[in-house]
Amino acid sequence: MSCEPRLLDGATAGAGQYLTFTLSQELFAVEIRAVREIIEYGRLTTVPMMPPSILGVINLRGAVVPVMDLGQRFGGQTTRIGPRTCIVILEITGPSHTQVIGIVVDAVNEVRELGAEQIEPAPSFGGSIRADFIRGMGKLDDRLVVMLDIGRVISAEEHLAISQAQQHGASS
Repeated sequence: MSCEPRLLDGATAGAGQYLTFTLSQELFAVEIRAVREIIEYGRLTTVPMMPPSILGVINLRGAVVPVMDLGQRFGGQTTRIGPRTCIVILEITGPSHTQVIGIVVDAVNEVRELGAEQIEPAPSFGGSIRADFIRGMGKLDDRLVVMLDIGRVISAEEHLAISQAQQHGASS
């Protein structure tokens, strides 16, 4: 089975395109402009003393890319590796630099165009994911999708750990 998303025909104009993916049977989305590529889950090199959500690093065409388990980051269980497990390579632009990171997901679903009328504000009640991680809730057909603010999902401590993992991987 392929890790490549498919673009739906007849997408309507709206707020933008989002890559949708599944994690622990929940549907999530990130803005497509943050997605660099999608690769099959492969061998990771572990880096000592990283937070539990940082699984290790991969060599992506000569660049050391840290890989995060969103399931663990959200306070859940470690993502189970299966036949559709992928690593989504994201480029996160911060105030001072751009960070490239991989996130492990159960499966990549598709790229969808979401219009403003399909997006609701993030809920203010508690849930399994911190509210500041959520940019909004998208309405896709008969399902809701959690639209992640991926820049907030990674804490300052994890940004530091990711930088250290990249440096450690580059020196190995």
